[in-house]
Amino acid sequence: MTGTSDRFYSIIPAGGIGSRLWPLSRADAPKFLHDLTGSGTTLLRATWERLAPIAGPERVMIVTGRAHRAAVEEQIPELVDSNVVLESEPKDSSAAIGLAAAILRNRQPDVIIGSFAADHVITDSRAFRRAVGRAIEAADAGYIATIGITPTEPAIGFGYIECGTALDIAGAPGPLVASSFVEKPDLKTAERYLSDGNYLWNGGMFIARADVLLEQMRESQPELVAGLEKLAEAWDDPTTRGPAVDKIWPGLMKIAIDYTVAEPAAKAGKLVVIPGDFDWDDVGDFASIAKLHSGGRKSDLAILGENARVLADASSGIVISQTDRIISLIGVRDIVVVDTPDALLVTTSANAQRVKSVVDALKLSGRSEVL
Repeated sequence: MTGTSDRFYSIIPAGGIGSRLWPLSRADAPKFLHDLTGSGTTLLRATWERLAPIAGPERVMIVTGRAHRAAVEEQIPELVDSNVVLESEPKDSSAAIGLAAAILRNRQPDVIIGSFAADHVITDSRAFRRAVGRAIEAADAGYIATIGITPTEPAIGFGYIECGTALDIAGAPGPLVASSFVEKPDLKTAERYLSDGNYLWNGGMFIARADVLLEQMRESQPELVAGLEKLAEAWDDPTTRGPAVDKIWPGLMKIAIDYTVAEPAAKAGKLVVIPGDFDWDDVGDFASIAKLHSGGRKSDLAILGENARVLADASSGIVISQTDRIISLIGVRDIVVVDTPDALLVTTSANAQRVKSVVDALKLSGRSEVL
């Protein structure tokens, strides 16, 4: 990474409520502000601690909602004020990452940026940094790079990247051409991906020169990029930022970066994958949290909550408690119980991905007070 680390900037998009983790994760207490690993550290803080050593804490930018500014700054007191980018309303990852890229490109035209979610769990920071270093070198060569995670099981909760031939890029041994992105598969398809050996989990990490990423986004969404660039021009002047945000941000398209950058870049042969051989989880549902705490042993019962009071007999799964209520489990397997002061969720690990449908139903019914 010699010669490129002083051009690298990490971006942490810290948005979304993690609706599959309702009622634990809420609009005012989203997933990234929780300690879901039992380490005593929130997911956001753990992400910061992985990224800050790469190019220094002054080269990490966080994009988050206005409502979360105080909580984010409490978690990350080292965060430089100019590296806090506040969204007036959620506009998905293209706007969040694209705005950060445009701001940083204005500050440093040759900047290389890397986007890393605020709410993923990675235990081997050293292996992670090695993969990022290789991705930075690929980005310096003009590619858009992503880090694909070597799958350890036929997971149906993750997207996949189909990998093609290997490329020869100086300083980045072993990058693979990204042939295509695949949505979350069913179990039979996931088993085929695992046995095939040419598929990696999509970790949602993108590393590129800021100008390359913005040009790729411009090809499919020119109006979105034009708006982001106008915002970026006004951003570093406090007198122009507010009016520009009020005028431009509400009209920006809400679309994921997978559709504006990753998939089009893969089709054009501009996207490479760096295989990441480290433990990774996007903690996308309660089954993921249960697995993190049980080491994958389905016979265990994971219990989270500072004052959790659980009595269990011949039961497995996960209990998360934010109350002082006694919770008794007798003879239930793979159970998920989430007890909060105003909402109770009971499901099973097999149905954990369906929790989002409860959130959707609550929105339709107007019960927003519990979201």
